[in-house]
Amino acid sequence: MHVMILGAAGMIGRKLVERIASEPGALGGAISRLTLVDAFQPPVPEPLRPVSTALTIDLARGGAAEKLIETRPDLIFHLAAIVSGEAEADFDRGYAVNLDGTRALFDAIRQQGLKSAYVPRVIFASSIAVFGTPFPEVIPDEFFTTPLTSYGTQKAIAELLLADYSRRGVFDGIGIRLPTICVRPGAPNKAASGFFSNILREPLVGRQAVLPVNDSVRHWFASPRSAVGFFVHAATLDTAKIGPRRNLTMPGLSALVSEEIEALRRIAGDKAVALIRREPDPVIERIVAGWPTQFDAGRASSLGFKAETSFDAILQVHIEDELGGRIA
Repeated sequence: MHVMILGAAGMIGRKLVERIASEPGALGGAISRLTLVDAFQPPVPEPLRPVSTALTIDLARGGAAEKLIETRPDLIFHLAAIVSGEAEADFDRGYAVNLDGTRALFDAIRQQGLKSAYVPRVIFASSIAVFGTPFPEVIPDEFFTTPLTSYGTQKAIAELLLADYSRRGVFDGIGIRLPTICVRPGAPNKAASGFFSNILREPLVGRQAVLPVNDSVRHWFASPRSAVGFFVHAATLDTAKIGPRRNLTMPGLSALVSEEIEALRRIAGDKAVALIRREPDPVIERIVAGWPTQFDAGRASSLGFKAETSFDAILQVHIEDELGGRIA
């Protein structure tokens, strides 16, 4: 099996590669070739080096998608994207990467299929940002998408393309609508949702963090470990069970910022909580106000997708996976 991961240098991409390295056969078969692609050099774990090629390519660049798909990968993870805050701040770049790059990829697959039989599985990283207000307290699987950000709009358009190309037999696609991933490791990024992780990750290692919204903000979360699990599970899922609605809202945890903070207090104490500095940011507050807060992810759950059910569990995943089981 030839596996290609686009966005392999990103957080989820790196963790997906690590999962593949540690669990041979996790994707349903032996990997004869692994192609890792990103605008930045993707790392390659030692166990995968004999079968891996790491490429530094910007998918939005003309001809890039065609070059990649010439190798006819069997399984494609499309994780490459400009994150929410950056897509909102840089309109042109957001559409170039999140929409134009995705359309180029999908059409490159179509062109390969016109030459000779080729129908790969494509697993696309979408987002709950495809939903926008007004919506009910709990959003059902049947709820329509009305994004209120450029990022959400780009993801929603890509979802429609994925469903149509799958309907036409160009590829076998699954769209994974990710919850906000928390706790994200590493340095803060330009995602508008970054503070959800910052207020936990930084205090756990004795550093201050800024909270730009009110404690009463509620959102939908899953850990990086769960996110990787979503993609691994989608690789072997029988798509006949999904039907024509190829985009799935993933299970997660609905929690208030205050509940995040109390989980931090239970695990790391008052000293850690005292490192959170409240600095309201009207821009972030406006963006977050249009985000969904809770889902009924019954379809995905019935298909075997799983996530954490408490913030204590999400914090423990971060401590185990990133801090070696220890906190400051």
